[in-house]
Amino acid sequence: MNCPVFIVPGIGNSGPSHWQTLWQAAHSDWQRLSVDDWDHVVCDDWVHALERQLTKSGAETVVVAHSLGCLALAHWAARSSRTLRGALLVAVPDPASPAFPRTAATGFEPIPAKRLAFPSVIVASTNDPYGNLDHAQACAAAWGSELIEVREKGHLNADSNLGHWPEALQWLEKLRNR
Repeated sequence: MNCPVFIVPGIGNSGPSHWQTLWQAAHSDWQRLSVDDWDHVVCDDWVHALERQLTKSGAETVVVAHSLGCLALAHWAARSSRTLRGALLVAVPDPASPAFPRTAATGFEPIPAKRLAFPSVIVASTNDPYGNLDHAQACAAAWGSELIEVREKGHLNADSNLGHWPEALQWLEKLRNR
């Protein structure tokens, strides 16, 4: 099935060598969240942007979120009556982590514990400095998400050298074909 894909980057908007950007470059029909400020993030601003932009893409959309984008999507899902076909949630950060960018990202606590109304997969690295495996497991349990653990790959961003990350593309395709 050719479901729409909507990319939700984290803080900084996933630069040119990030797998999200590479995926979008290879799929010109995929949409990407648009916000006013990628470097100073207010949760409510992102939630409102998600509501406006996901309305246009429809209920068959699969969201691909990374890092802070995962938290924004969880907050959106807890507040919105809309649903999605699914979500691939990569590297969910923990706002309680010492590495969390508290001065640049506000309003993300507490993390919603409401079960997502759509299928979701959380992908977590065993050595992510922004969110440990226990945190990923707790989010997966709360949100009703499948959890996929990958070995030591850091924050699963451009620094992880994932390139086009074909393995994750396969997980996305499973969500699109449900």
